[in-house]
Amino acid sequence: MNVTVLLFASLADRAGTRRIEIGYEPGDTVRSVCERVMEAHPALLSFKPALLYALNEEYVRPGDPVPPGATLALIPPVSGG
Repeated sequence: MNVTVLLFASLADRAGTRRIEIGYEPGDTVRSVCERVMEAHPALLSFKPALLYALNEEYVRPGDPVPPGATLALIPPVSGG
């Protein structure tokens, strides 16, 4: 079973993709999935302190659990008026 990670805006630009499939590991949290994504795509590390997370379209915190088959969105800071 996998977790689908969606990347938005500048994250997608840096990673060169908008979608990553990552293997689920028992006990996964938002933080652990995010860390594995950053290991695979080190260009994203600079965004880590300011990211927002949404799990199955609901905002979550880094320590929240991630179930198998979930969709985790990594949302960078945005600006505009």
